[in-house]
Amino acid sequence: MLKREIRRWDLVLLLINSIIGAGIFGLPSKIYALSGIYSIAALLVCAVIVLIIVFNFAEVASRFDKTGGPYLYTLAAFGKIPAFVIGWILLITRISTYAALINLLATYLVYCYPPFQGQIWRAAIISGVTLLLTLINLIGVKSSTRVSNGLAIAKVLPLFIFVIVGFFFIDTSLIQTSQSYPSSGEFATSVLVLIFAFTGFESVLVNTGEIQNPAKNIPFALILSILCVAVFYGLIQVVSMGTLPGLATSNTPIADAAQLFMGSGGGWLITVGAVISISGTLNSVMLVGSRVPYALSEENQFPGIFGRLHRKYQTPTLSLLLFSGVALLGSLSGSFLYALSISVISKILIFLTVCGALIKLRRNKRQPTSYFKLPWGHLFAVGGIFASLWLLFSSKTAELIDVLITTAVGLMLFALYKLYTRKSEEKD
Repeated sequence: MLKREIRRWDLVLLLINSIIGAGIFGLPSKIYALSGIYSIAALLVCAVIVLIIVFNFAEVASRFDKTGGPYLYTLAAFGKIPAFVIGWILLITRISTYAALINLLATYLVYCYPPFQGQIWRAAIISGVTLLLTLINLIGVKSSTRVSNGLAIAKVLPLFIFVIVGFFFIDTSLIQTSQSYPSSGEFATSVLVLIFAFTGFESVLVNTGEIQNPAKNIPFALILSILCVAVFYGLIQVVSMGTLPGLATSNTPIADAAQLFMGSGGGWLITVGAVISISGTLNSVMLVGSRVPYALSEENQFPGIFGRLHRKYQTPTLSLLLFSGVALLGSLSGSFLYALSISVISKILIFLTVCGALIKLRRNKRQPTSYFKLPWGHLFAVGGIFASLWLLFSSKTAELIDVLITTAVGLMLFALYKLYTRKSEEKD
């Protein structure tokens, strides 16, 4: 049995660590280029949409105390096949996210220390970091959580300094309220970009089996972390707009703005912050991703061997090694680039499924004795479904096709596994 060593504030920091990734360091210029000063309004609209979805997650997640997250919710509400699809997509996207981030980390390290340039050094960095994170996660969720807490604080600190110092250098003339309104398409795209800057919370819930008192701590941590991130993003956007004249065209807006009002030291502070931010997210991705095969095996949808726990540390050793091994191969080969294209659609499908699960689970006569019951839950569920459908229709057709292909591959493997287990049972 997995150890419940993720406490309430550990969960808050783990969620913040998973949500605030490397993307924030380029986000201000992307949304400003689309919506100008009205990017603040886009952020507010985005925060409302995300909160609606998070409220749905808060109720649904509080009903469960086992490892699995969205996979387990789908299994309880809609059955085995839809659940396997969600679990499979969760696993593939965690692997591809890890591979993309660790390659980005190697790029940042080369920028910080040019002698690291070259394929051999890149392979060494990727392999070394993966080995270190595997060991951290192997020796227990407590050690992984401690590392995650430290990295979460370390990643937020440079951005906090950026906001505090930057407020004294804001040039109000750069924030012109007379700017023309963006088109509806540009504003919608801004909201869409921001939506995915808030994601990551859904995957952390996979670790429910290691969270203390999930019925109370999950709703609290989900809502608090999203509110904190929304306020933090808003402050970063305001400082970026008020201190960087060429914000719309900057590739590294926070670093460029910091260099303007804090000198070269400010630029280096943000660069180091980006390295820490990526490292923190990598640890969170491995912690979550290594539990997906375990959760699938617990429900007999993956080989049972991946459900085995380490005798001393009570961590899913083979599940962890499978995840880190496949992630390492994808990181070194570059094959993760295809898998990344499904991440957008997969997140929307998870949002849509969980909002639908709230309605379905409320009809279940076997209600848990204690869970967070959302006031006007059906209204929030319908709102979350409509928001998810809007996001789905706003996505690219090519991404939807990639999701269908990935799902088909997963279902083929699932069918082969079931066929194999059935033949094994017949022999016995």
